Amino acid sequence: MNKDRPPELRSLRARILTRLVHGYFSLSRGMTVGVRAACFDDRGRIFLVRHGYVPGWYMPGGGVERFETAEQALEKELKEEGNLEITGRPQLFHVYYNRKVSKRDHVLFYKVAVHQTAPRLPDREIVESGFFDPDRLPPGTTAATRRRLDELRGTAEPDAYW
Repeated sequence: MNKDRPPELRSLRARILTRLVHGYFSLSRGMTVGVRAACFDDRGRIFLVRHGYVPGWYMPGGGVERFETAEQALEKELKEEGNLEITGRPQLFHVYYNRKVSKRDHVLFYKVAVHQTAPRLPDREIVESGFFDPDRLPPGTTAATRRRLDELRGTAEPDAYW
């Protein structure tokens, strides 16, 4: 049963926190929508974050709040998680159904060019972050992150599921 879960949701702590957050969202929202982005700097490196509450390296992102557009949420999350400023226009790449986290969650996935205004200092939410060569990702990079990069490269067809 545990093998059916993505590695980042196999720990009891991660599952409990995910259920609590999505339980709250199920009461406050009919459907959850999130944004996530493949953020590339001017050297072609991708920005990844490692959270303190789930294992693995992820592309930055978060939920779209009430009265907020997807692009406003994207801009906010990139600033919060990486001190990143978007340069140019974000490109919506694909929309995914994130059924492994919640039966009501969708992710809008963007490709963006970014500039980092200052290094992101570690805290309880983001314990580590940085830019990486897409061909040399850090150990522990999630399978979903690797799949999204393959889709962006054109070596895999975009899937309907995150």
